[in-house]
Amino acid sequence: MPTAAASGVVTASYSNYIPDSVKSFVSDLYRYIRDGNVSGAHVLYEETFHGLSAGLYRDAPWPPAEAVAAYCDNDQFFLILYRELTFRHAHARLPGLTLKHRADSWDNYCSLFGVVLQDVVNKQLPNKWLWDMVDEFVYQFQRFCQYRAKLHDKSEEQINLLKRFDQAWDVYGVLNYLKALVEKSMIREILEREKEGLEHFTMVNGYDHDGGSNVLKMLGYYSMIGLLRVHCLIGDYSTGLKCLSPIDISQQGVYTTVIESCISTIYHYGFANFMMHKYSDTVHQFNRILLYMLKYKEYHQKSPQYDLLLKKNEQMYALLAICLSLCPQNNLIDENVSIELKGKYGTQMTKMLRCDGEKYYDELFSFACPKFIAASPSVFYNQDTYRLQLKLFLAEVKQQQLLLGVRSFLKLFSVITIGKLAQHMGSNETSLREILMAYTHKTHAVDNDGHIISNADFDFYIDEDTIHVTEPKSIKHHNDYFLKHILKFEEVIGELAQLQGY
Repeated sequence: MPTAAASGVVTASYSNYIPDSVKSFVSDLYRYIRDGNVSGAHVLYEETFHGLSAGLYRDAPWPPAEAVAAYCDNDQFFLILYRELTFRHAHARLPGLTLKHRADSWDNYCSLFGVVLQDVVNKQLPNKWLWDMVDEFVYQFQRFCQYRAKLHDKSEEQINLLKRFDQAWDVYGVLNYLKALVEKSMIREILEREKEGLEHFTMVNGYDHDGGSNVLKMLGYYSMIGLLRVHCLIGDYSTGLKCLSPIDISQQGVYTTVIESCISTIYHYGFANFMMHKYSDTVHQFNRILLYMLKYKEYHQKSPQYDLLLKKNEQMYALLAICLSLCPQNNLIDENVSIELKGKYGTQMTKMLRCDGEKYYDELFSFACPKFIAASPSVFYNQDTYRLQLKLFLAEVKQQQLLLGVRSFLKLFSVITIGKLAQHMGSNETSLREILMAYTHKTHAVDNDGHIISNADFDFYIDEDTIHVTEPKSIKHHNDYFLKHILKFEEVIGELAQLQGY
């Protein structure tokens, strides 16, 4: 860390070109954080910072922390926060980031999380900023792995530098920091006590209104989502879902108060379940968030991450099309979502259901999947990781397609003998029994609580040599019912407000 005197010299050298608006931004943000003005800090972070970045620093880096130290009383924790903002700006807007720059960003995150894990931070920060910290931490890790994988355009000197900075953005380091934040914050215990009525974490959106800090708690909370995302990137879906399990995503929670957090959570939760063949879970959760986006996406147009929200929205529609082709569950999706889905992928879904759409499965998966990474520094080819996941997915598709024939026949009957069904299918009884066993296996999965659940839109059982087909009773999801009518009610209120304006 530079001394105060050195900092003063650096500040003086930069004073000629640091605009007054930037000086005011730094001093006001520091003052709001110091005085506990969370709403004021949120406005500066969400609006002023992005406005200055888009205007003054569209193609240029923000001034270094040493240059603005005088405007925040040289507060070291604030300067770490400021650096986090400048590194994020550089990753978002500046081309040609060097390895040194990426390593410096890693070091700053280590410093930031190191201070937070000591539990000495007594300030409150906006939840949006805390979410962005975790989200950006994982994003920069992903970017570094992609940068490391492109060896063909690197000189021998750059490759040697990569070996020298082998600890920067190491997968174990990333996972260890996220796990440490979860454990140190005791967020799992807090959420467990909340179920017993002993905590009000969700009611207060994670903030501490008794003069404490929300930083460690919320970083721990969002780190559970970050862990899910990292594990999805490296293909460990079961572990990712276990990391998220303390958060009940079937209910409104703190993760839903920041739209970017909500979208990321549902997308990665749905994709992990999708790769574990739990299609009905994926369909149900995607339906909820896609219905919300249909109604409210225009309200998020001012978000700096609006384009990313739209992309995730499109990716979820693509995954939904695959799910409903592999395992038809039309009763689980809202009519409006169904209309939108058919408009986007109706042709592809028809061909996929006819078993002649393998190329569409390939295309939709390639578009909708996350950008997988090779977790090991010794494996420099992320494309190999992607191809492995694609191979596993297409192998599952082929297995499912072999069973579509038996599904078509079973939908026609309520009772039929195995011999008669075998004749219809041009098979023998022994082979048909094997197919029926395979169908049962493929249409059932184990949920996160260890219960066996069905992904099929009907069930059957065999009594001696007779097959009995049963249509399950549709489960009414009351939260979807109320959400639909709340949205409709708000539409009516909006129309009435417009009429009053005339």
